[in-house]
Amino acid sequence: MRMGAKKSPFYRIVVKEKLSKRDGAYLENVGTYNPTRNPAEVNLKLDRVHYWIERGAQPTDTVRDLIKKYPTTDTATDSATEPAANQTNAAPTATAA
Repeated sequence: MRMGAKKSPFYRIVVKEKLSKRDGAYLENVGTYNPTRNPAEVNLKLDRVHYWIERGAQPTDTVRDLIKKYPTTDTATDSATEPAANQTNAAPTATAA
């Protein structure tokens, strides 16, 4: 999901249902990407990214490249306190757009 002001993009890396709207509700926020910083600032909850990929989520090309380029950017957040995501039949997709 794109956020930020005009000419100052900031992206949330989220897990969404495949058929949901682009800027609609998402299942879980798994990271952030700030391309305006030099070097780009990437924060990923890699344990949650791998959890969703194991359950059939298909990352977009951009998210796949970020995971490969920044494999050790795991943030120390308390993912144990996050509510359980809704289980549905449609395959979720991780997006950064």
